[in-house]
Amino acid sequence: MLWRTSVPRVSHFSLHTQPLFVQWLALIALAGACGQLLKFFDIPAALFLGPMLVAIGFGVSGATIRIHKQAFRTGQGFVGMVVAHAMTITVLATVAQDWHYMLFATMLTILLSTFVGLMLVRFAGFDGGTAAWGTSPGAASAMVAMAEESGADSRVVATMQYVRVVCVVMIGALVSHLIGADSGVTPAQASAAVAQAADPLSVALSVLAIAVGVGLSGKIPAGALLLPLLIGSALQLTGLLQISLPHWLLAFAYGAIGCYIGLRFDRPAVLYVWRRLPAMILGSVLLIALCALSAWVLAELMHKDFLSVYLATSPGGLDSMAIIAMDTHSDVGFVLATQTLRLFGVIVTGGFFARQIIRLADKKITAVSSTH
Repeated sequence: MLWRTSVPRVSHFSLHTQPLFVQWLALIALAGACGQLLKFFDIPAALFLGPMLVAIGFGVSGATIRIHKQAFRTGQGFVGMVVAHAMTITVLATVAQDWHYMLFATMLTILLSTFVGLMLVRFAGFDGGTAAWGTSPGAASAMVAMAEESGADSRVVATMQYVRVVCVVMIGALVSHLIGADSGVTPAQASAAVAQAADPLSVALSVLAIAVGVGLSGKIPAGALLLPLLIGSALQLTGLLQISLPHWLLAFAYGAIGCYIGLRFDRPAVLYVWRRLPAMILGSVLLIALCALSAWVLAELMHKDFLSVYLATSPGGLDSMAIIAMDTHSDVGFVLATQTLRLFGVIVTGGFFARQIIRLADKKITAVSSTH
């Protein structure tokens, strides 16, 4: 937090003088409008990014309202249920057939993200914990939660994660177009399937499963996302539940995540992120390029088309990559299975690799201090 010492003077306008209900009404209205606007223009993760950007503006302007952490955890539960909706028998069959290749791809992507994290520490001045969680190629909301639990700056981690989500989806669509499989994908469709035919009973049971998963998650790493994912997958695969969540409920859930993160920003935090935004974008592009190179090698080993393997190994955006895979007639089962396996892999191993980056970063700081 040393960067707090050189803080520019705060703007004269401040929301803290406004009544709480005025702040809440303004936040809900503007966050919803911004999310829908970004969605209209097919911006990836629009329903996260819109509310987060608005909430950052509120935080910088002195807003005194805060989103309760339980709302953030519940939002994660909805993300987990959306992922669970994609789990089918076809996906499990793909796991059984190609598990060794997918395990190799998962570990390779995690190692590449660790390498990029170390580069950001070495050359861009990021602290070890923030670089570790910010480059972890898992579900963005889960990585933010795990960063917060480990004491890293979850605000910067969130920015890094969502910058990469945008880069991954845009580059993924571009690659599919250049290869000749024009996807015509709109990232706003990424979670559309889960909201189709939203009958009241299915919605109620889906929300109940989320509540149970979040309630039981306790201190499990990323448990608020992981347990609803497991419960939802098990119920859907056994035919006991058809996961169904209406668009408006998903919008509130995603908005809760974005606002929880955004309201915690202040002016010095925004300036800190702004100065490092080019490094964040460069780190994201580097990780995507390294994963694309590994995808080419894996495609040769597996005798599988490059686009399917590329989408499977892209570092983030499980739902968006699945949509692009469907629209380009790629191997959807392989893409979903690999992306889901990596999500579990990052949750299980993320703490270990984060500690290694932090340890190496501390060694660097110690070495620099000893020379002065």
